Amino acid sequence: MNDLNQQVLRTDVGGMPLEWIDYQQAARLYHLDQVVYECGSPLYDLHGGISALTGRQSILTVHSIIATPGDRKHLSKSRYRYIPPLNNHTLFRRDARLCLYCGERFPSQLLSRDHVTPVAQGGLDHWNNVVTACKRCNNHKADRTPEQAGMQLIAVPFTPTHAEYVYLKGRRVLADQMEFLLAHFPRSSPLHDRLRALLERR
Repeated sequence: MNDLNQQVLRTDVGGMPLEWIDYQQAARLYHLDQVVYECGSPLYDLHGGISALTGRQSILTVHSIIATPGDRKHLSKSRYRYIPPLNNHTLFRRDARLCLYCGERFPSQLLSRDHVTPVAQGGLDHWNNVVTACKRCNNHKADRTPEQAGMQLIAVPFTPTHAEYVYLKGRRVLADQMEFLLAHFPRSSPLHDRLRALLERR
């Protein structure tokens, strides 16, 4: 695979997902000898300079998942308290671009962020109080709760864990990266069924 736009999944030494990085960041970590181990499939070969001694060109093979050093105890504590930043891109991905009122799937430009308990009634702009809604349903609900508007949610909103948020941030997640991330989701994660279905189709 030679698509330099494909992201690399960086983890800590214990294999906990940290973030997505590009090929340049990955190459720098390899160069600094900061890659403790690698797994997943080889993504691409990066060609370097030609050795004056051997006349051979250096080649760096970058894998889809690389582990880097870090203080696991510190990272585990921070992940336990971690609340990911809320934005529409990851919200829409959390809800699979489904309107959680009518159940239809829409392109992102036809979706909006709805506050289950409206801000006008004291609702917070928080993961557990926001859902993806098509603009028609959001306009119909207006500044009312679903009960007041006679509407029913088809799924319960939830706050993604750090591993779930890493998945939601990914632009194009490969099968091996998806399986790796899936192993770090809570057993109760609503994302389990979706990722299993995606993996079965590949």
